[in-house]
Amino acid sequence: MNRHFFTSSAAVMLAAGGVARLASGFGPRICFEAPDIGNKSVADLAAEIKADHKKAIDAVKAIAEEALGKSKSGETLATSLKEKADEALTKMNGLTEQVAEIEQKLARSAAGGQEEAKSFGQKFVETAELKALADAPRSGGAASMSVKADITTATTDAAGSAGAGIVPNRRPGVLQLPQRRLTIRSLLTPGNTDSPLIQYVQETGFNNNAAPVAEGAAKPQSDIKLTDKEVSTKVIAHWFRASRQILSDFPQIRSMIDGRLLYGLALKEEGQLLNGDGTGENLLGLIPQATPFAVPAGYTAPAPVTGIDTLRIAQLQAVLAEYPATAHVLNPIDWASIETLKDSEGRYIIGNPQGTLAPTLWGLPVVDTPAMTVGKFLTGAFQLGAQVFDQWTSRIEVGFQNDDFTRNKVTILAEERLALAVYRPEAFIYGNVQPPAGP
Repeated sequence: MNRHFFTSSAAVMLAAGGVARLASGFGPRICFEAPDIGNKSVADLAAEIKADHKKAIDAVKAIAEEALGKSKSGETLATSLKEKADEALTKMNGLTEQVAEIEQKLARSAAGGQEEAKSFGQKFVETAELKALADAPRSGGAASMSVKADITTATTDAAGSAGAGIVPNRRPGVLQLPQRRLTIRSLLTPGNTDSPLIQYVQETGFNNNAAPVAEGAAKPQSDIKLTDKEVSTKVIAHWFRASRQILSDFPQIRSMIDGRLLYGLALKEEGQLLNGDGTGENLLGLIPQATPFAVPAGYTAPAPVTGIDTLRIAQLQAVLAEYPATAHVLNPIDWASIETLKDSEGRYIIGNPQGTLAPTLWGLPVVDTPAMTVGKFLTGAFQLGAQVFDQWTSRIEVGFQNDDFTRNKVTILAEERLALAVYRPEAFIYGNVQPPAGP
């Protein structure tokens, strides 16, 4: 443990900020260590200092009254009385500062606050012993401060805490969350509309009786069945509220807000295009209108039937409906399961792990998206069987709500309005990737 001592004269100069002068202007002196405060708490010390403070005030009052009495009687004030008054005032002022400082520390402690970390020099200058020596420079006493703690990275107000001096290395900007790759819209035929209602005529039946006809014989008649269909556009929207101050002080946050708003629309749109149930303001998606998977009549799959076989049979089902499939949609888990299938010799069935070609199966592109339920698939003629109509393309608008203008707040809104028309439900086949287990 290291203990440092300073004489009373040196203490006066140190209190005035003369640490350097102390080192150069004083030689060795005999000094005595200030009395130990023992295990007294801050509250006990505060009480003692307040009592001393009151005594100092009473002493100043007594001297003042004595001086006033002598002044009224015409007596000349002695030099000793003036020195006594100066000493009493100096002591009272020093104790006043100590009382104020201890009261502030007690208040911060009661409020659960954390005091600012101080250097050893600051702590020594603020010790009661040094301040007492400053009030009585000719007393011949000494001030000391014990330093016995290891220097650490702690930031608390404790001996050896040096963490407050560490400067963090801060990266600029914001590290944003990842964004999902969105694919379903790109599979469908794009379109635009200036009306909230889209109507179309769908052929639902055709009885083809065409046949060779002999000269003079009656020609056969065929039948065709048509039905009216309609879909309405739906709005997808969300918004953020921000202060004009943050938009001005942190310009990057505006582009971040815009990007998040547009991504949020596209993410919700993908789920609606696939799984929307058509209730309320939901789109009626592809899966609720798709044809259930079924092995076509006349086809017998060789055993054992795997998920790869299931997807090939789904292609056959679409072809027999006169809508050849253009893509498979799978959950990433199911596609990974298919890609890692091996034969009896440990060789991959689908391809080489080092291959860089786009994922395909049975000649069709495979689109893997978390929007598809695990264990399910959708195979279909996406461009022929369905179309997306945009009435409002994705856009960003800024405005005020209620008293936002007077509060320097703005509302940033993103919205789009679209419809999904599924022309031929037979063009889409939906079912389980893995066939049911046999008996």
